Amino acid sequence: MPFAYHRTVHFPDTDAAGVVFFANYLVICHEAYEESLGAAGIELAKFFSTTGVVVPVSKSEANYLRPLACGDKLRVSVTPTLLSENSFEIRYEITRLGNGDKLAARVRTEHVCTSPAKRERAPLPPALLAWVKAG
Repeated sequence: MPFAYHRTVHFPDTDAAGVVFFANYLVICHEAYEESLGAAGIELAKFFSTTGVVVPVSKSEANYLRPLACGDKLRVSVTPTLLSENSFEIRYEITRLGNGDKLAARVRTEHVCTSPAKRERAPLPPALLAWVKAG
């Protein structure tokens, strides 16, 4: 079952036209990703300092279906899927709540686990692998 993150659109999320700036959809999704990891018991500060890996975004794509404005209430669903022993994707759906709940965007990111010391891909650490598989 997807993790659900709730958030309000804030003024700094928007552009001069008064709608959420396109890149801020990714910021909102990344917030949801971090909250999902925290809900699974993964403390990010400790996770990265103890595992010796980093998990950067290697690819992202977004479909913007309707504009979002300051004050809009959102639900962001987070659904991870394993791609390989060292990579996973996350599919996000951003829904504007109220007046019939409307899907505003679909976003997808791919993440690759790497060892900075070895400069190569590394297997997902057990806690992260468990989080992905539970998604």
